[in-house]
Amino acid sequence: MYLIIKKVYRLLYVQYSFFFTYLKFRLNNVKFQNFKTAGIPYLMKDSNSEFIIGKYLKINNCLQGNSIGQDKCSFRILKNAKLLIGENVGMSSVIISAHLKIEIGNNVNIGAGSSIYDSDFHSLNFLDRRNVQLDSINKISAPVSIGDDVFIGTQVMILKGVNIGERSIIGARSLVVKDVPEGEIWAGNPARFIRKITSTNT
Repeated sequence: MYLIIKKVYRLLYVQYSFFFTYLKFRLNNVKFQNFKTAGIPYLMKDSNSEFIIGKYLKINNCLQGNSIGQDKCSFRILKNAKLLIGENVGMSSVIISAHLKIEIGNNVNIGAGSSIYDSDFHSLNFLDRRNVQLDSINKISAPVSIGDDVFIGTQVMILKGVNIGERSIIGARSLVVKDVPEGEIWAGNPARFIRKITSTNT
């Protein structure tokens, strides 16, 4: 009896999650196709911004979706910014904040608790930071690009201006502050080259 109740609850929860996420996407003019979700993500999308999602997105926003994903995914797209997500992308409890442009390729997996930022959020000048408008105007932003088939481990942070090449792997809890060539494993704080990926099995 318990297993039946559990299955019914999970089915209802998935339907509930899909309905309200679908509604949230539609109301915020997000361009999307089919997706799966456990839980409802946070979404903050300014006017004149773009959020485009390819086919087969899978997002986990709770422990039911991923046993190490405790929080909701959070998508923040500021005015005139772009967030582009390719096809067959999976993510759990991620934070993505686009001030300029963030592009994620196809077949990308992003581990629980990871974050992607294309801006410093604040000016590096302490005088600017005393004024909200100057602080925002003089912050430094640079596009982020993540290539196809990239695997990003749990609790990774990717900062502004970073390009990660196709098929590369970023180790858990890494801080990525510079470009990662295609087909390589990087890890650490800051992330550094570990080794090349020599075959599809390693």
